[in-house]
Amino acid sequence: MKKFFAEFKEFALKGNVMDMAIGVIIGAAFKGIIDALTECIINPILGCFIQGGLEGWTVTIGKAELGIGAFIMAIINFIILAFVLFLMVKAMNKLINLRKKPEPEAEPLTKKCPLCQSEIDIKAIKCPHCTGDIQ
Repeated sequence: MKKFFAEFKEFALKGNVMDMAIGVIIGAAFKGIIDALTECIINPILGCFIQGGLEGWTVTIGKAELGIGAFIMAIINFIILAFVLFLMVKAMNKLINLRKKPEPEAEPLTKKCPLCQSEIDIKAIKCPHCTGDIQ
């Protein structure tokens, strides 16, 4: 049981898990900002064209009242949030790529024999295929 908790502690404190937890917390806080944007800015602007804004759109089926406008606002929230997160991830990837140093090209390990065109070791002075001298 002690080994189990040690493994769990190692897993929970890995960088990926902590990064994900921070991302979830920031995402939840950012959702509040997007909700406020749609409720306080976008919906009133739409209210100029649609009486009562989108929040007022409902459809009544029997005794059930469906909030179509609220659903549309939730879709708008999602699209804005997804777009902003896409831009953030794209910017982070660009920053990460800027920090990476280009890898130097590896030295070739083989060369072609000028006599028989076989691939041979770069350090060879005699071709093992045609036994010709290589300079």
